[in-house]
Amino acid sequence: MSQDERQWELDAMRGLMLVLMTLTHLPTTLSDPLGQPLGYVSAAEGFVLLSAYMAGRVYSTKADQHGTEAMKNAFFNRALKLYACQLALVLFAFTAIAGIGLLSREDAITGLLGFFLERPVVATVSASMLLYSPALLDILPIYIVFMLVSPLALLHGMAHGWRGVIAISLVLWFGAQFGLGPATYQMATGWFDMPLRYQDMGAFEILAWQLLWVIGLWLGSMHSQPDHVPAAFPRWMVRTALVLTLSAFVWRHAVGQTPMPAGSVVNLMFDKWHLGPLRLINLLALLVLVMHYGDWLKRHAPRWRPLETLGKAALPVFCAHLVVALLALAMFGASRPGRPGSVDALILFVGFYALWVVARVSLARDRRAARRRAIKAQTPRRALSPSGAGQ
Repeated sequence: MSQDERQWELDAMRGLMLVLMTLTHLPTTLSDPLGQPLGYVSAAEGFVLLSAYMAGRVYSTKADQHGTEAMKNAFFNRALKLYACQLALVLFAFTAIAGIGLLSREDAITGLLGFFLERPVVATVSASMLLYSPALLDILPIYIVFMLVSPLALLHGMAHGWRGVIAISLVLWFGAQFGLGPATYQMATGWFDMPLRYQDMGAFEILAWQLLWVIGLWLGSMHSQPDHVPAAFPRWMVRTALVLTLSAFVWRHAVGQTPMPAGSVVNLMFDKWHLGPLRLINLLALLVLVMHYGDWLKRHAPRWRPLETLGKAALPVFCAHLVVALLALAMFGASRPGRPGSVDALILFVGFYALWVVARVSLARDRRAARRRAIKAQTPRRALSPSGAGQ
């Protein structure tokens, strides 16, 4: 998407999600109070949904303008780029971060990379196959899978409608709530010798989180159509969404990030990793409000240019925030009572300054590449004679 075609509000929202994820992952005292700030929904859900929405819009337009093969190639190339980023992050974690953690004997790192430290060869091979995904490095692998299967969902939705795709997605999400993922893993271990435990394959239950991707892909595809009419929600739905959102917001900040005491079944209903039903309802209520009040907010909310800058360079900034978080954990450990506030201030300042620099450098590189493409496209090609000599 060119700079002229970009919607600043979408970039700002992605930038906001990146800021919230960074605040959550950096080991400071702000991690807990600013985690899930809008209720029992984290920035990860918003980032996945928004990324899928952007993919649905961009690649649907590409299919309409350049054909389905161009769209499939674009998805594959994006997945390849994400895979390269994942390999670079894994290499960084298994070398620099593991080394610092071992030298400093930092439990936060030795725990995070426990399987790698126990079986480094198996962990390295498994990570390159997107099977082993330690904490913080388990997000890009599901993105890669989503990118690879998205052409099938998108083409079916564009040709036959989205009811069937969404129905299958809901069935998979429902199955994930009752152990479909572990059951599939157990079945696989009966066929293959799996050296990995299920919990080493990442915290995110991909069979549940695919529902967010499908919803975002569907909305993006619908909104890419020239004859698209903005959704008009009935008043009762908006009011219900407002009540649910405000209730979850008050509840979260009154009792903390865990809604009920340990052992309560209600906590499973809000579970992040399985995208529990009450968490999903909380997210959908927020989505209704954003879509209903979006135009009003766009007209009246101030534009925060730094958020737009971060959002425009979402992938480099996302990778950079993981690097910063891993370095902070390796050098300072997890946040703990009694640590000087100056240490947290240093982590936050250096971390966000690094993200800003990465975003600016990435955007400057993209602008240079765009100028080179424009110059190349405008340069007239000299006609060649049959013998190859210029005329």
